[in-house]
Amino acid sequence: MKGKILDFSIQSNSGAISGDDGERYNFSGADWKSQRHPTRGMSVDFATEDHQAKEIYIAVGSSTLGEKDKILAGLLAIFLGAFGIHKFYLGYKTPGIIVLVINTVGLVLTVFLLLIPNYVVFVIGIIEGILYLVKSDEEFEQTYVIGQKEWF
Repeated sequence: MKGKILDFSIQSNSGAISGDDGERYNFSGADWKSQRHPTRGMSVDFATEDHQAKEIYIAVGSSTLGEKDKILAGLLAIFLGAFGIHKFYLGYKTPGIIVLVINTVGLVLTVFLLLIPNYVVFVIGIIEGILYLVKSDEEFEQTYVIGQKEWF
């Protein structure tokens, strides 16, 4: 059967799956068959036994990044990084606001600072975009989605 991870708790080593049949299935971490931790929204393929999910695998062809796509994040950082759009996309509101404020203040003070703050945030966006794109999907998810690393 196919479904999506609703939740998983590392502390209790258990979680819940919403099956494509509309039913919810609880599962134990012992039934998880991947080296990566289950994350909310991940598509899975599983067997059922006594209304429990067993032998759970990541579904073939599914995005294991949940709602976050590393290619989109990388392109946003490269092309719109000076506005902090990639930070907002990854859910980092404070860093996104910081980048946006630096860019806005830099634009206002253009005459006095020769756009130096704008160049800095532009370069930071390009560097972060390249870092997002060169990481494997697993590294990207572990670092920026699960680990919530906000800068570089």
